[in-house]
Amino acid sequence: MRQVLARAIGGVAIIGLIAGAAACNSSSSSDDTASSGNCGYKLAFFGALTGSAANLGVNIEQGFELAIEQYNKAKGSTCIEVAKFDSQGEASVAPGVARSLVADKKILGIVGPPFSGESEAADPIFESAGIPTITPSATRVSLASKGWKTFHRAVANDDAQGPAAAAYIKDNLKAQKVFVADDQSAYGAGLADVVKSTLGALVVNTDKTEGDGKQADFSALVQKVQSSGATALFYGGYYTNAGIIRKQLTAAGWKGTLVGGDGMKDPGLSKASGVAAAVGTVVTCPCSPPEAAGGTFVNDYKAKWNQDAGTYSDVAFDAANVFLQGIDAGNTTPEKLNTYLSTVNYKGIANTYKFTATGELDPTLIKVWAFKFDSSGDAKSDVEIKTS
Repeated sequence: MRQVLARAIGGVAIIGLIAGAAACNSSSSSDDTASSGNCGYKLAFFGALTGSAANLGVNIEQGFELAIEQYNKAKGSTCIEVAKFDSQGEASVAPGVARSLVADKKILGIVGPPFSGESEAADPIFESAGIPTITPSATRVSLASKGWKTFHRAVANDDAQGPAAAAYIKDNLKAQKVFVADDQSAYGAGLADVVKSTLGALVVNTDKTEGDGKQADFSALVQKVQSSGATALFYGGYYTNAGIIRKQLTAAGWKGTLVGGDGMKDPGLSKASGVAAAVGTVVTCPCSPPEAAGGTFVNDYKAKWNQDAGTYSDVAFDAANVFLQGIDAGNTTPEKLNTYLSTVNYKGIANTYKFTATGELDPTLIKVWAFKFDSSGDAKSDVEIKTS
């Protein structure tokens, strides 16, 4: 009897071992990355999800999140988690939010910050923590001159966008008198300065406004623009202010063209100005038209978010995939992932990405487009502007 019992117990044990092995093999076959130890980490989005310029941050976060969702689906599990940190796009808010981010030791990399002012405030904290960042949209030139080893920029800076905007004003609009204003932000002032220096004697006057969403009456600026005789106004700032300025210029009878940078490339501008007033407004962007993105991105984005991809959605999608490729290769610490970025040569759906020693996008990969608002209330691709 004891022998029979022993055989029975042994059989149960063997069956249990076989079942356990089968379960392990099933898990491994559905998630090769998990079995190799490359799962259980996070990638973070850091940027504006609320605030006056939140549309631009949301565009980026949604592209970022879509990339991770597709990656996890291919792996068969939630391999990499999405972590979201809302900076409100404000330099005064960003440091506190950044400190919360670096406290999470599962975060390997950051897509963001989107804006230059918040980048100046938050990037020193990310640098100190050694967590690599890829900004899809912060264009202030000086960001790459801080000595930050973790900083990477996936688009051209304002040394490309500013001259491109100036070239459009001079060559396409044929403007002989240009007024330049900005919102005094790191982004807006920096871009406006480049435009001013490029246009030179064509600039007849300049002015400053309050930050985006902090001013409602632009009558003083409107009066100055009218009296200057300018046929083009370049505004360095974001879409909410720009829309109100365009509305008040139109109401005052000014017939010139409002021109701005990528911070104004959002339907929020026409919402603030009224669609009719926005028609003809020109914005530049160191990006390609989002509808021209490769692969199935355009349809996938629409299916996921029930809206078309916005400004920098495609670049954020690529930035997330750059990180994911690095993690797949076994770079599962921030330090290893940052080293990987120094040698990456990644062909994405919006562009190819290689970074210089200061984190800038390789100059051979830079592109700048002009977009023009039409009666749909959105900015549609107009022309690619040569930057050299």
